[in-house]
Amino acid sequence: MKKKAQSKAEDYQVGKWQCVASCGACCNLSPEERPDLEEYLSSEELQTYLSMVGEGGWCINYDHDQRKCNIYEQRPRFCRVQPDTFKSMFDIEPAEFNEFAIACCEDQITGVYGEQSPELEHYYQEIAQD
Repeated sequence: MKKKAQSKAEDYQVGKWQCVASCGACCNLSPEERPDLEEYLSSEELQTYLSMVGEGGWCINYDHDQRKCNIYEQRPRFCRVQPDTFKSMFDIEPAEFNEFAIACCEDQITGVYGEQSPELEHYYQEIAQD
């Protein structure tokens, strides 16, 4: 994942990035959608990542019925959206983390569910500044 454009949430006062319950877009791991995996994952992490890819590109630990990760608390480093992880993987400075993480989620949610999806609308509502 390379540094991407700014957030597209023009209609919202964007607050702080957060993982939004019942989204699951990040659990779609399709390697063909992420050709640059080798740039930011170690060979061991890449092997783990590829072993987690299941049917339709979805993570084998993703519960489709509950729309949640079954290993969330024990998920690998590359599944953790946090400043230190993004610094080591993508060279994103902590001051840039919030904007970058929001843009990454927008891109992933749009790619998995579509630009007009209820998931994207829900994401914007959840991260909106009060």
